[in-house]
Amino acid sequence: MALTPANRDFALVDTHAHIFRADLPMAPGGLHLPTHDFETADYLAILDAHGVENAVIAAPSFLGTYNDYMIKALKREPRLRGTVIVEPGIDPYILKAMDDDGVVGVRLSFRARKQLPDVAGAEFQRLLWRLADLDWHVHLHIEGQRLPEVLPVLTRSPVKLVVDHFGRPDPETGAESEGFQAYLRAFDSGRTWGKLSGGFRIVCDPQPLADRLMAVAGPERLVWGSDCPFTDFEKTVTYQSTIDSLVRWVPSRDDRNTIAQTSLKLYKFK
Repeated sequence: MALTPANRDFALVDTHAHIFRADLPMAPGGLHLPTHDFETADYLAILDAHGVENAVIAAPSFLGTYNDYMIKALKREPRLRGTVIVEPGIDPYILKAMDDDGVVGVRLSFRARKQLPDVAGAEFQRLLWRLADLDWHVHLHIEGQRLPEVLPVLTRSPVKLVVDHFGRPDPETGAESEGFQAYLRAFDSGRTWGKLSGGFRIVCDPQPLADRLMAVAGPERLVWGSDCPFTDFEKTVTYQSTIDSLVRWVPSRDDRNTIAQTSLKLYKFK
């Protein structure tokens, strides 16, 4: 029997989606430049059709530090939370205002950068401590082979850390890659969470990755995200297919319910 909202017996919180308009100011060098709109109402209609109440909007890299459109949505929709992209030297009073508006974290979109920011530098460290004071998290999007460069620094800081898209491991070595092993070690900090998302974006089979994450982190340290609206994969991925993927990755209904409860707490819905 096909899984539908009517017969689904587990809770869902979508912790990774994007909203945008094609006429918004784009950051230079974006990996994906949208040619269409995917607005708040479009996303809410999908959530409602699939029986998902709460969700988290991740700042898309192509908008850079232009977070205004998303924050307007958060202020209108208490069922949503958001993560923003900011400069390390952002005024702490602006962060506090964002906190009041429903922002719960900062996205470190480091993928495809020729040179990584100095996360060990004083300015970046001040940002991490300020985020910890707000009980925010950082969520990291980066190639798996570069995880060993940044994870030791991030896990030594007091801020909570979420790693996107299975850590995007090396497609040849997958769960045995150096980057994925560094990702697994990051859970030793007690402040790391993993995101089961973007399985359609990684070349290797996500199932062994999910199995290792469940074994090392457990559902108490994992969240799920659809990555809606599936930029560059709109013709092959549907919202329902991302839910079906979660069911394959995490066969236990109880574990999936725990993942939902983990998400509600981490993203400050409760």
